[in-house]
Amino acid sequence: MLSITVRDHIMIAHSFHGDVFGPAQRPHGATFLVDATFRREALDEDNIVVDMGLATQELRVVTAELNYRNLDDEPDFAGINTSTEFLAKVIADRLAERIHKGALGEGARGLTGITVTLHESHIAWASYERGL
Repeated sequence: MLSITVRDHIMIAHSFHGDVFGPAQRPHGATFLVDATFRREALDEDNIVVDMGLATQELRVVTAELNYRNLDDEPDFAGINTSTEFLAKVIADRLAERIHKGALGEGARGLTGITVTLHESHIAWASYERGL
């Protein structure tokens, strides 16, 4: 399996519902380093996994939809605990949708999977992996 990873970051505000979250039930901010890893079985005709420039650009498009937002105020997330794991899935699914629409070029049609990892700190992170 071959892969490339591109990186961006987001800064969000949110709060959680449920005693398990303790003080995080109150509004708070979070900054995430966002890694998106694209996978395929064999290199394409250009000998690449996917165009890194396009992958970086499309990751930025997706993260821009979340960056500097209070997720508690976003209709898509009403009543949802926007945990690190949940946000990794949201970003991966939105990237997958862009891939299927051709935003990463024809060569991206050979991608077999994507993993999005949100680094909450240097000691804690969460990932979501999905097929394409």
